[in-house]
Amino acid sequence: MGDRICAGCNTEIGHGRFLNCLNAFWHPECFHCHACNFPISDYEFSVSGNYRFHKSCYKERYHPKCDVCSHFIPTNPAGLIEYRAHPFWIQKYCPSHEHDGTPRCCSCERMEPQDTGYVALDDGRKLCLECLDSAVMDTKECQPLYLDIQEFYEGLNMKVEQQVPLLLVERQALNEARVGEKNGHYHMPETRGLCLSEEQTVSTILRRPSFGTGNRAMDMITEPYKLTRRCEVTAILILYGLPRLLTGSILAHEMMHAWMRLQGFQTLSQDVEEGICQVLAHMWIATQLDSSSSSDVAPTSSSGSSRIRKGKRPEFERKLGEFFKHQIESDTSPVYGDGFRAGNQAVYKYGLRRTLEHIRMTGRFPY
Repeated sequence: MGDRICAGCNTEIGHGRFLNCLNAFWHPECFHCHACNFPISDYEFSVSGNYRFHKSCYKERYHPKCDVCSHFIPTNPAGLIEYRAHPFWIQKYCPSHEHDGTPRCCSCERMEPQDTGYVALDDGRKLCLECLDSAVMDTKECQPLYLDIQEFYEGLNMKVEQQVPLLLVERQALNEARVGEKNGHYHMPETRGLCLSEEQTVSTILRRPSFGTGNRAMDMITEPYKLTRRCEVTAILILYGLPRLLTGSILAHEMMHAWMRLQGFQTLSQDVEEGICQVLAHMWIATQLDSSSSSDVAPTSSSGSSRIRKGKRPEFERKLGEFFKHQIESDTSPVYGDGFRAGNQAVYKYGLRRTLEHIRMTGRFPY
């Protein structure tokens, strides 16, 4: 029969059963799977590089699984593996989940995994547990963040002189206030902040909800708040239940509306006004990420327990901040997206002060 050397153990095979495979000879027990290390006795097997696998082991290692249902992502009619992926989080999921009612987090936009329950807010929104960790839930809890934004504006020599009430509200109250407001452009499909100029009564969140059976919000207390017009701005409303960095960026945006109205800016085109407001929101997030990356101070334990949440942020919160920046930068809307990019380019080229002076005089961004 001639000498045969096993490609697995490099010893002579001798008499008995052997395999002739992959241009080599093998003892049956030496022809084993790289994943499970058990012999491969199946007629068909898989190869990756120089490694051999049972077909089932190869699929377990290399076939992508859905991050929502944890099943193997199915092949399409052409026999190709087809999946969807979030452009920022790279969350992979079966195409069917885009149409089967799988909820997304109202903050980070990731789909809800079937083995991880998201928190259900009173107004129908869902919030993932990571975003819940830094969520701002009531008006009192938001006040330290409001002071932080005010200091941010003072640092830019843009102090808001009037004391403008800040109220956290539910989605319905925000929509009702929007109907009663004559001015403003709103980013659909959902408005998350408003700078009001009209007198009206708004239902604000007095006490944050607790979370009971099924991760549902309960026992939230609201109260009516009558807005009185003492200047060009009566209040700033922010949607409750969003993470601190997102709440802060919305507040920085709405504060810019307030600052321009109080400074007597003329009525501007939507892309200019919303664009420069987005520039300020983007700047604030950037300062938060920069300050946390350059500090070794430990973070505080909750969003409302300290004046400014300094120190190194948890890795997810930093990632969340990068996502909110990415959202502003990649927004495709003509008003918010194109407006931001034009405004950001002007501020980069001429500085914020000269850009604002040009807007005041001409109603346009400098080019």
